[in-house]
Amino acid sequence: MSDTRRRVKVYTLNEDRQWDDRGTGHVSSTFVERLRGISLLVRAESDGSLLLESKISPNTAYQKQQDTLIVWSEADNYDLALSFQEKAGCDEIWERICQVQGKDPALDITQDPIDESEEDHFEEIPETSHLVELPACELGRLEEIADLVTSVLSSPIRREKLALALMSEGYIKKLLGLFRVCEDLDNREGLHHLYEIVRGVLFLNKAALFEVMFSDDCIMDVVGCLEYDPALVQPKRHREFLTKTAKFKEVIPITDSELRQKIHQTYRVQYIQDIILPTPSVFEENFLSTLTSFIFFNKVEIVSMLQEDEKFLTEVFAQLTDEATDDSKRRELVNFVKEFCAFSQTLQPQNRDAFFKTLANLGILPALEIVMGMNDLQVRAAATDIFSYLVEFSPSMVREFVMQEPQQTDDDVLLINVVIKQMICDSDPELGGAVQLMGLLRTLIDPENMLASTNKTEKTEFLSFFYKYCMHVLTAPLLANTAHDKTSKDQQEGSTKINPVCPDNFQTAQLLALILELLTFCVEHHTYHIKTYIMNKDLLRRVLVLMNSKHTFLALCALRFMRRIIGLKDEYYNRYIIKGNLFEPVINALLDNGTRYNLLNSAIIELFEFIKVEDIKSLIAHIVDNFYKALEPIEYVQTFKGLKGRYEQEKDRQSQRLNRYRRDARSLDEDEEMWFNDDEDDEDAEATEKRMEDDFSDSYGKFMEAKKGAANAANGANNGKAAAIAPASPVVSPNSSPSSSVKTVALPPTCVVKPTLVVGLVDYPDDEDEEDDEEEEDQSPRKRPRLSS
Repeated sequence: MSDTRRRVKVYTLNEDRQWDDRGTGHVSSTFVERLRGISLLVRAESDGSLLLESKISPNTAYQKQQDTLIVWSEADNYDLALSFQEKAGCDEIWERICQVQGKDPALDITQDPIDESEEDHFEEIPETSHLVELPACELGRLEEIADLVTSVLSSPIRREKLALALMSEGYIKKLLGLFRVCEDLDNREGLHHLYEIVRGVLFLNKAALFEVMFSDDCIMDVVGCLEYDPALVQPKRHREFLTKTAKFKEVIPITDSELRQKIHQTYRVQYIQDIILPTPSVFEENFLSTLTSFIFFNKVEIVSMLQEDEKFLTEVFAQLTDEATDDSKRRELVNFVKEFCAFSQTLQPQNRDAFFKTLANLGILPALEIVMGMNDLQVRAAATDIFSYLVEFSPSMVREFVMQEPQQTDDDVLLINVVIKQMICDSDPELGGAVQLMGLLRTLIDPENMLASTNKTEKTEFLSFFYKYCMHVLTAPLLANTAHDKTSKDQQEGSTKINPVCPDNFQTAQLLALILELLTFCVEHHTYHIKTYIMNKDLLRRVLVLMNSKHTFLALCALRFMRRIIGLKDEYYNRYIIKGNLFEPVINALLDNGTRYNLLNSAIIELFEFIKVEDIKSLIAHIVDNFYKALEPIEYVQTFKGLKGRYEQEKDRQSQRLNRYRRDARSLDEDEEMWFNDDEDDEDAEATEKRMEDDFSDSYGKFMEAKKGAANAANGANNGKAAAIAPASPVVSPNSSPSSSVKTVALPPTCVVKPTLVVGLVDYPDDEDEEDDEEEEDQSPRKRPRLSS
């Protein structure tokens, strides 16, 4: 590694109290799953092997020495040290250690060192012993108490001792008594000290102290102490909010007093953590971990106690679905169920499963179907949150419920249709609720989370149900906003006129963009159903009307829908696009965009680039045949010239294939036809064979005469037929019998019969072989033997 800042030597202390060098490497701090925490790792620079793997423990005392050395102890009598090559690297790792432990990097030691004898002595001390000498709980010593509490926060051991001391003497209640006195006397200095004391006690992070501080007797005084932050000019009014503004509503009377007390306590402690206490710094974030756990387990206990009270939950759902329940009461019931589901997130997975199954058995989904159709916006928003918890927990449970509905009700009140209508009718200008509902719908129609049950029919059955009963509701706004589009033939090509049908309303455009996003998801994940729907409704044509929208994001959504369809490389889709001439609105949008270099321009060019790269022949031919003249002037990219090139290549390939087919289909090629034209007297196979024998005899006779010097080249050319055959006739040895097999091959059309004699005047021993070779070289590969005997 080139980073010398992290270059270190690893040392361990041996039994003789001497440091042993374990090797040189590079150090890093990272989370190690096996150790469940941030750890220091050192890998050897020689071979990358692991020299050190040490988890940064919150209670381990690390010490920085001499600017380049970090020393600490692990287990018993096992001391380690890292010696850094550079000070910067040492400082970087030291800051990481301090961050994990919640310490100030300015210190040179992260914990107070304790020798063995002191630690052993501490373990033997009973809990009731006075480990820290606490000052008397008096008004005059509040500053001293505040200094003591603040000083112990940096040492885990001293924090432990102080917590035990505070518990053993009932010190907390005495301090809270002083708070009431200071407030009566309007003693601001004392109240500021009490703020520091109570805040410090919370940072001791001890559950036993929390039980005392958050009891019914003490919690409001604790809140009162935390109102007097010295940094504020005027104290906050937290107690007034908790007692007067925040009202506890029992939608159904809770008879269990313990449960009621637990709910009150949890709300107030959550308020302390979220509202009163300042956001902890990086050095304090571990101080309140027990407070977070305290709230967590309270919520688990509340959910468990409510779940066990069957009468309570039964009554909640009975009133929720009762038509006689007034709107305000129903609103409170829905908000209660929402909070109940939110608390359930603290449960372990197996307990959460049992919780949602209980809700399902009690009729949560039929109840949601009713309340989601109400006009009250608050009720609908709370119902949407509940529905999201259910879909996140088990999409299959929701799908199973909705597929049973058509047998009992009409399409308009189906749960999914109610959800779709709420998405469409969202009154929020930013469509926050619609976005949330669209995400839930996508989860429900996602085949990836459909269970592979024994009969494996969930995917088929649910998608058939959705496209039969729900898809028309989802696409209704899209079809309505593109219904009257007739691409005006009189509209000039390249015109920038906006189609009046396209929605100019921003909120409507956003809604159509959401619907298109969902339809695009369907194209990607549903094969048969969405294809059938697109063809039957001519959906792509309607979508491409939106290419004229003044809202570029909507035009891009329409283009993305078409891009996903083309990306499937399905010839069924391709034929549909060609037949409908559906590239026209896309190309018009490109031309209308002019020379502007923007996202729309790039997206359209990428669409055509994809078609070119993937060589989708049918679409390439359609584009070039119909639109190349309009696209030819676009030269700042080579996409359209590339399409033309692909088109020409395919055209040439088809032409060659056609010619090859025609040649192969004919029984004879042109050369053979020439030969047969010469031999037009040949009527059948026997006559041809006889003529061949005669020709051979004539040729052989002339050959022998030439060998004797009794003939010349002109005499050999007198006979037309013999001349045509002679050059192609093989050289025959004098010893060959006339009955030997002969292969006569026709010359290609380019060959011209030479008037000179084929055979030399002098018979050299090797002439026959050379002539054979020359004749073989002259013959075309396409030549075929005409006859053989």
